[in-house]
Amino acid sequence: MPVQIPDDSDFSSFKDQCLSTDGWISHYNKGGVTVWCQEEESKTVQKLKMRIVCKDVTAATLYDVLHDTGYRRKWDTNMIDTYDIGRLTVNADVGYYSWKCPSPLKNRDFVTMRSWLPLGNDYLIINYSVKHPQHPPKKDYVRAVSLLTGYLIQYNGANCCTLYYLTQVDPRGSLPKWVVNRLSQFVAPKAMKKIYKASLKYPEWKKKHNPNLKPWMFPEQNALPCISVSELSVQRADSLENIDESGLNEDKTHNSDDEDT
Repeated sequence: MPVQIPDDSDFSSFKDQCLSTDGWISHYNKGGVTVWCQEEESKTVQKLKMRIVCKDVTAATLYDVLHDTGYRRKWDTNMIDTYDIGRLTVNADVGYYSWKCPSPLKNRDFVTMRSWLPLGNDYLIINYSVKHPQHPPKKDYVRAVSLLTGYLIQYNGANCCTLYYLTQVDPRGSLPKWVVNRLSQFVAPKAMKKIYKASLKYPEWKKKHNPNLKPWMFPEQNALPCISVSELSVQRADSLENIDESGLNEDKTHNSDDEDT
């Protein structure tokens, strides 16, 4: 399937999904974080939506935090590696991301096309999985598929914003029920709180780390190699390895990090 760079209607549809309550069931509502789940026809596909109100953080700062891969290495402890592969347009690129799964599951990775759009005082970032010929699945990872993942940052005044995170992912495997429960009860809320805390510290960090470098805002600063959309294809889940991890038991020794949520 050919890759389509998102247009205004795609961003508008994503925003509507973030704000909609239809079909979403609340699984967590504590400490300023709400997590909703939506059951899919395929039980392997996980669809989650999260919201957190970020006081003392501007919408623009939060937008920078989500873009700045240099800073992400400071706060995203679930990340193993991330790097940009190339740019498609002034507001679309292709990148790689790998993340640690709860032990004893295999770690997952993604190659995604990401696109972003400032919309008035709000900001949107969305991605979905693509195939790039020079970045095939890796031996020690399960290549997962993002059907649609992204952020909506809503402006709530001069120094406050609301962050929505929506993700629809096929992890390429039958996951045990405890994993699904941990995602909504521990992993997701903690991730939202980490982004919020990271955003509070970002202005000071950025002052000391290329303060004027923001290629997501200033395309002329983007030094990534240009790639053509014709080099890419949509990553179909059924073309990837599918593993059965449904019988794996939870490794309690690796869960203490979740207890602060």
